[in-house]
Amino acid sequence: MKVITRKKGTKKYFYLKHSFRKDGKVMSREIYLGTEIPKNIDKIKEELEEEQKKELADKLERIRNNFQSEWKKIPESVKQQEKEEIAIAFTYNTNAIEGSTITLAEAREIIHDKISPRKPLKDVRETETHAKVFLSMLDEKSKIDVLVILKWHQKIFGETKPDIAGKLRRYLIRVGSYVAPDWQDVEKLMGEFISFLKIQSTNPVEFAARAHYKFEKIHPFGDGNGRIGRLIMNHILWHSGYPMIIIEYKKRRAYYHALEKGEEKFVKYFLRRYLTAHKKRILNR
Repeated sequence: MKVITRKKGTKKYFYLKHSFRKDGKVMSREIYLGTEIPKNIDKIKEELEEEQKKELADKLERIRNNFQSEWKKIPESVKQQEKEEIAIAFTYNTNAIEGSTITLAEAREIIHDKISPRKPLKDVRETETHAKVFLSMLDEKSKIDVLVILKWHQKIFGETKPDIAGKLRRYLIRVGSYVAPDWQDVEKLMGEFISFLKIQSTNPVEFAARAHYKFEKIHPFGDGNGRIGRLIMNHILWHSGYPMIIIEYKKRRAYYHALEKGEEKFVKYFLRRYLTAHKKRILNR
């Protein structure tokens, strides 16, 4: 959002310009301010931002209501099938982002058909265990705490990475150019993170985005942080009545780029992805 100037002859005219997304496209809107910048320009900006927040809240509420309406109509046996389909897609993508060689078709064979492809045993086992943790997470209504997070990590990596599974790291870790916090601060930071989770002061979708970002920045484990962070994200969404979201492997670069840009930029990225993923539920009134 910025003030721009247009000239006509010797006169200057001021406009407040801001960009927003509509139907997946970036749109611009200009508000005429006059021949001088108003003294209350900050208040005008605040009012415009508040209007945008209300529009976003309305869209997110429509997504939630329409999802709940759809879900209630589905027979229980079909719900279980749908959960498994989500588990297959989510497990494939979240593991692929972290380097797994398992394809989507192979993930289906492992999770649904119980058939093991000729791929590294590590990748096969982590596909199996991740899907199990994901499905059990959908039924676990208890609040997330450190013990829950450690349990998820232990169950996913207990066989493939027994030396780090279910244990907070006690060493320095670097991810590309990002240096995670000192290991001596991890326990304290995780305590602060759990305190943050207990006070949900924003919409659950924005809250899920902030929780994911904060967890990734702590990077409490030697490996598997992304997978646990994305589980936390979807736990918040699901148990708040919202449909979940899958960060797709093919769009991982935009995801990584957003994580590098700071919390506010990541939240904006996440909200855009969420609205795009569930746009049919926005249009369905």
